[in-house]
This record gives sequence, structure tokens and C-alpha cells, in this order.
Amino acid sequence: MTLRTVRLRPGADLDGFRAAVRTLVSAGTGPDDVLFDSEAAPTLGGFTEAAASSGGAPPVLMPRAVQELIEQVVCHHDPERYALLYRLVWRALHGERHLLEVASEPLVHRLARMEKSVRREVHKIHAFVRFRAVPGEEERYAAWFEPEHFVLEAAAPFFAARFPAFPWSILTPQGSAHWNGKKLTFGPPARREDAPAGDAFEDGWRGYYESTFNPARTNPELMRAHMPKRYWRNMPEAQAIPDLVRSAASRVDRMIEQEATMPQKRRPDAAIQAMKDSGPKSLAELNAIIAKSEPLVPGATQAVLGEGPAQARIVFVGEQPGDIEDRKGRPFVGPAGQLLDRALAEAGIDRKQVYLTNAVKHFKFEPRGTRRIHSKPTASDVSHYRPWLHKELEIIAPSLVVALGATAILALTGKAGSITRLRGPTQLGAWPGYVTVHPSYLLRIPEADKKHEAYEAFVTDLARIREMAYVARDDAPLKLAAE
Repeated sequence: MTLRTVRLRPGADLDGFRAAVRTLVSAGTGPDDVLFDSEAAPTLGGFTEAAASSGGAPPVLMPRAVQELIEQVVCHHDPERYALLYRLVWRALHGERHLLEVASEPLVHRLARMEKSVRREVHKIHAFVRFRAVPGEEERYAAWFEPEHFVLEAAAPFFAARFPAFPWSILTPQGSAHWNGKKLTFGPPARREDAPAGDAFEDGWRGYYESTFNPARTNPELMRAHMPKRYWRNMPEAQAIPDLVRSAASRVDRMIEQEATMPQKRRPDAAIQAMKDSGPKSLAELNAIIAKSEPLVPGATQAVLGEGPAQARIVFVGEQPGDIEDRKGRPFVGPAGQLLDRALAEAGIDRKQVYLTNAVKHFKFEPRGTRRIHSKPTASDVSHYRPWLHKELEIIAPSLVVALGATAILALTGKAGSITRLRGPTQLGAWPGYVTVHPSYLLRIPEADKKHEAYEAFVTDLARIREMAYVARDDAPLKLAAE
């Protein structure tokens, strides 16, 4: 049989490979009679390109494990990947359906190593991409990355889910990914100089990285295993690593020489004293005090203040701002806030007429690569911020205070409380209140039917809250249904 040449587009051409497999299998072309080329313009030598892509050839039914392996290995940089995969397909269709179960088979062993390498590279791009603000463009970020394999299209959806609120681009020598807040698109390769060289946030991030570096646990071999040196030049914190490693021994000696000290607990009385000294009479005066306070975790961008009318009838108290709230400086603007907006609208509550705030005013998080992972506030954290929250409510004097979740209950009452037991109208410290779930809880429910049921119950709570706050007479205190 004449040798057939299949030309696929450069990179990971999964659709082109699938189309070629259908055509080749239909024609009875074995793996020894076909040559795959992904370096030139896409054509299918010996066949028409239309036949490969029009669906004229019948589908090829393969084991699910083979299909999943193909999706990973086409991303590998090895130029032989398509030939190896087609040989696997051919053998699976001709009497060796369970070939992948034979780990000692050389073909299976080689493909398994390639799959593992691709999966590892996807993990690395998730961990080591560093976004930087694009100069001259508000709220736009770009990152430069040099992947070993063609994994950009496989890895990019992760970033669209993780950073949905602002536009970004990931630039690589193989191609580029772009997110405009609604749609993910892919473009041509880029150059290193097309990405920003740095931004103001990086100095703070490097300082935080250096402050958390433990010289007593320095293990260069382990560091290189988890963060290979080929990624270092595109990571701002990597600039500090050589000096940190060199100085580790002397820093350990100084630590040993220093006298041990007892850890100091955070004291909320300092915040209380600030209230007494300044005696804020308005939200503006109170917010000025909060804005000057230090965050719980270094790296938080700013204090996220309450938002809404100063004489609002309803105040919603959440847990703490999230990553997006921290960046934008506004409460409830991330995914949980968007869900809350939707539920408020369905319950007939105008967000502009209510006051939204949090028990904790700064974003508490744990850094993991480029991600900042939410860290639940402790009782001490809540106690630290409680005087500000109570003063906030004292100034607003709402008809009803809504506790969104357990942290809000603790902040308002000083005691831990069960949402299941307290859900509904109740007294929250000095204020008539209502307990319900935090909207982020709804986002975490995996089952669609249970998520819908929980959301409907949340809307029902909001409808009751609206009735309690707005049906009450203006000249009479609000009476709870439970009284």
C-alpha cells in the first residue's frame, strides 16, 4: 500500500487527529502505512481534507480509556505522538481491546509516561502562571509562560473559572489564551516582550514570600522538584530564592541564639479604645478608622467597607470579603455576591436599598501559586473586628439585621450558633434579626437538584425578611414573628 501522509496543525490537534483516524480506519490503512506530520499546513495527503472533516467516514468506537489517553497525549511535544496513538488505536480495534491494561507493553509504557508528563505540565501552568497588570489598561492582566508541552488550551479553562471577573491573557511561544469576562478565545504565539515586565503588586508579594520562608527547612533539591528552575525566570518570588538559600544557615544560627518568646494574641481592646478615642458619629468617620487598620494576613489589598444607605432598614452581615471583593474594594461583588443579587431581585428586594457588610473587613487567605485561597476567620479574628461591626450597626440603626452564615452569628451575638437550629427570625445581640445561609454555601452544593432546592429556600428567607422589614410601621419597633 502507498504510504499516506497526514498533516495536522501544529500543537495539539485533537479534532484533526480524530478526523484522520476515522478516515484511515475506514480505508483500512494500518499504522505502518501512514506518516503523521504536524509541522506543515494541515492537509490529509492521499485523502481529501473534506473527507477527513465532513464526517463521511463512520465513527470509530474505542474503549473510554483509549479516548481519554488520546486527549492527553496529543498535547505532548513528541513529534511521534500521533503515530504512537494511531498504533494504539489500530491494535485496540484489531483484537487487543484491553491493551492499555498491560503496563509492561512498551507502547503502553511509553504513552503512559507521556500522559503523566502532560498532566504534570498542566498542573505546573496552573501553579506557576503569574499575572501582571497591563500598563495603561484598567483591570486587565497578562502572563507569560513557556510550557514544555502544548497544554495551553487544556489549562486555560481553569483560569476562566478562577478569575471570571477581569479580562486576562496568557501568552506563550506556542499560542495565546484570552478571557474577556465572558468568552475564552485562543490566538497566535507571542513574544516575552509582549507581556508586562512587572507591576506594583509584586513587591508586596515578594516581601510576603520572604517573610514566610523558613530557613530551618531549606531543601534545595525538594524545592527544585516542586518548582523546576526553568519556571523561575517568569516568577517574581524566584528572584529572592538564591539569596534566601545562601543566607539560610546564618539565619538559622540567629534563630537559635534568640531567646524564645511567647506568641501574642490579637487584642480587640485596641480597636475598642480607638472607638472611644475618636467617637465616630457617622459611617464616614468609622470607615476612616477601619481603612487604616492592618489586615489579618499580609497581602490583603484593602479593608472592604460596608456599602448601602446610611439609614437602611435591612443590614446583611456576611463572613469576610473574598478575592474579588478584596481587589475591587466592594462587598459581595464576587460569585457569591452575584448569586445574592439574583436572589434579592427574585424576593423583591432592591440591593441599593439595603446595607451589605461583613463580620471581618479584610480578606484572609492562604497563597497557593497565583491563587489566594479563602481561609475561614477564627473566633479571635471575629472578636478583633466585632467593635467595628457593632458600631456600624449602631450608626445605621436598622429595622432588621440578617446573619448570613455562622461567622455572622458569632460576630453579632458573641456565641457560636447553628444555622440549622437558628434559621429564621431571632434576636441577634441588641438587634432584631434573621438567620439564613451564606450564598457561598449554595455555590458549594454539588448536586443540581439539591442546589436548586437550597436556592429556593434562600429566596423564601429573603421574601420573609422583606416582609418583616418593610411591613413594620415606621413609628413602631419591628416585632419578630417568633415573639
